[in-house]
Amino acid sequence: MRTRLAGIAVACLIAQFSSTNPAAGQDTPENAPASRSTGLPGVIDWTFNFDAGWGTFGFANSLFDNPREPGIREDLSDQWFEGYVEPALSGAYTLKSTSQWYGTVSVVGERTYGSMPLLFGRDVSSFGPEDLFIGWRSGMAFGSTENALDFRVGRSQYQLGHGLLLYDGAAEGGSRGGYWSNARKAFQFAAIARLRAAGNLVEGFYLDKDDLPDRETGSRLWGVNYEFSRGDENTFGFTYTQWRADPAVEPGRDGLHMFNTRAYTAPISAVPDLSFEFEYAWERNGEALHSDAWTLETAYQLSHIRWTPTISYRYAFFRGDNVDTPRNEAFDPLLLGFHDWGSWFQGEIAGEYFLSNSNLKSKMFRAQVDPNDSLGLGVLLYKFTLDEPRAAGINVTASDIAVEADVYADWKLNGNVTLNLVGAFANPGDAVQQKTGRTQNFSYGMAYITYSF
Repeated sequence: MRTRLAGIAVACLIAQFSSTNPAAGQDTPENAPASRSTGLPGVIDWTFNFDAGWGTFGFANSLFDNPREPGIREDLSDQWFEGYVEPALSGAYTLKSTSQWYGTVSVVGERTYGSMPLLFGRDVSSFGPEDLFIGWRSGMAFGSTENALDFRVGRSQYQLGHGLLLYDGAAEGGSRGGYWSNARKAFQFAAIARLRAAGNLVEGFYLDKDDLPDRETGSRLWGVNYEFSRGDENTFGFTYTQWRADPAVEPGRDGLHMFNTRAYTAPISAVPDLSFEFEYAWERNGEALHSDAWTLETAYQLSHIRWTPTISYRYAFFRGDNVDTPRNEAFDPLLLGFHDWGSWFQGEIAGEYFLSNSNLKSKMFRAQVDPNDSLGLGVLLYKFTLDEPRAAGINVTASDIAVEADVYADWKLNGNVTLNLVGAFANPGDAVQQKTGRTQNFSYGMAYITYSF
């Protein structure tokens, strides 16, 4: 991992030298490199990408669980490290009609170390495929709408809205490592068809989750999605999905029907800095699952003030199981992903390490400032409570889970390298104390650097 980090540092130095030395980027007839063939077909437009990341994570009085994969526990030490590399090659072949055949192949290598997962020893690492798909898009072949038709099949990513329900197609942690890095996102098989026309988007899709080898859930689904967009600030969506899973592992998910409606909008033209987000999810599967969830967020950006501060408030509700009824009401968070700080892993302590989006009510206040184009600073404050305390354990009667405060910084060191810093503190409530016997406050810190080419 030190070798990977050194490589990133060398790349940063080269980029810095090129940007500060006027002669570094100039080719003269004497020093101009000879044109060399890549060995790949020249009729195809090739793109090479390389992403890498490395981070260190530390807890005080850690309470660790795996909310991303219920049923899996990982006993991480109070400090550990993660890193990954992901090279990718994409190609596009343009036809005379301007339509294109395109595809991408990528692989991911991950490692978690300085930790002690009980089942797998001190270090955990893995290497395997990520994207591996081929597709066709129509270009301008059907009038003024670019790529009015788009089809792809293979290992591919898919995101629904802001990732509340569908985003992360691959499980991490466990025997694969990379729990927080979460470099893998592609479904092990995806078939996606898109139709665009005048602000309308219609999608049909089939997705098969790439599970951990040690916990195969068999989760797969098909669905249809419709979105209407009016400009860049107003999008409204409606989605229906039907699920299948291994009934011995995910009985509530096998046969599940899920409906989602959402709106991301700045509806008042006279106040364009005021925006709202709303989502509602409805899950039904007979007695196996009968639940719902919803979120509402409002944000206001002071665009005419220095550093353009943005303040927002969000309430989120995910139903819990009522133990007095024969059916299960505990919301299934499905395949959520990281959209932004606080979405949809709520809290860098609670949401990342011991809470899932089920049997949960949360209130979030967020403030962010951007001193310049390279730096963003923010703070998030959370209040977490249980919807159904008795569903959390036989000894749990209180609803208070925790109060948490997170401070973060996103610093773009240059065009390729970003440094993320996080400090967090959480005060466990009565519900945590009743369930675990833990009364000490949690504190957490993280430094994470990524390189993208």
